Amino acid sequence: MTLVDSICSHKNPAVAYRARRLLAGESQSSAAMLKLRREIGSSEMAKRLLLALNGERFNPYRKWQGPHWTLYSLAEIGYPAGDKRLLPLRQRVMDWMFAPAFLKPPSTVIFPDQPDRPRRCASMEGNTIWSQLVLGIVDDNHVPLLVDRLVTFQWPDGGWNCDKRLGAHTSSVQETLLPLRGLAHWSRTTGDERAQKAANRASEFLLERNLLWRKSDGALIEPEWGGPVDKIHYPIRFYDLLAALLVMAEMGLVRDRRCENALDLLEGKRLADGTFPVEWTNVKRADQIQTRGTYADWGIMHSKKGNPFVTVDALYILTQAGRFP
Repeated sequence: MTLVDSICSHKNPAVAYRARRLLAGESQSSAAMLKLRREIGSSEMAKRLLLALNGERFNPYRKWQGPHWTLYSLAEIGYPAGDKRLLPLRQRVMDWMFAPAFLKPPSTVIFPDQPDRPRRCASMEGNTIWSQLVLGIVDDNHVPLLVDRLVTFQWPDGGWNCDKRLGAHTSSVQETLLPLRGLAHWSRTTGDERAQKAANRASEFLLERNLLWRKSDGALIEPEWGGPVDKIHYPIRFYDLLAALLVMAEMGLVRDRRCENALDLLEGKRLADGTFPVEWTNVKRADQIQTRGTYADWGIMHSKKGNPFVTVDALYILTQAGRFP
């Protein structure tokens, strides 16, 4: 049995669904895939993540068990679309993102002499748009407004940044990838040309840096937070080589020559058994609410052992790049 065959028949339905969709190319609307997605809905991972429905009324962004991150995580595992039980979580996220304070200091800062560089953690909007699309629970009244907000707040160089320091003049890769993913998915779903144009500008910002290297001197980008970009992150990922390449693959850009160095780096991380590991994480499994906790078990987190979710994404990327049969 090949590695792909093995992972397509994985005992975790979230892994099997992801593998059959991304590696085997099975239609998401087929009877077998719909059945598999229903199995995800009743899986242990989903049950654990849905503990957030009974959680305390804390900030929706609380890392990583707040409603914002719960919806993101459910989308990551392919949770069944259209589940109305998720609507209270969605509402809490929307109430938070459209509260008057959200677009005021300290959450959002616009310096009078830099009106074209709003300081805003745009990854929040990006994740919200992407998660609601994947989960089939789009708030039709408010998500288009989040799209408009991202387009309006995009910096001249094509990215976004939440750095409140006056001297910040270049976008942040961490605050650019997730808005890019949300806008690209929105455009593919709705045909919104304005969102597509913004997504193209953002992808160019990353590609100009060969995804992982500074434009000025070619040195590896070293973010002040979010972990080393040359290591594989999971399950929460703001910016690393796997996440950046995944978005490029989703956009059909992974064969751009400027992805080659990152692809070489990814290929070099493949283990002897053909799988790929998690090399960095800021997540810990927890039964109770705690900082950077997650209710779910995301598989092996070891730099020398393969993780099935990471392996599916890596093989998908390499397939789309023409580097894996």
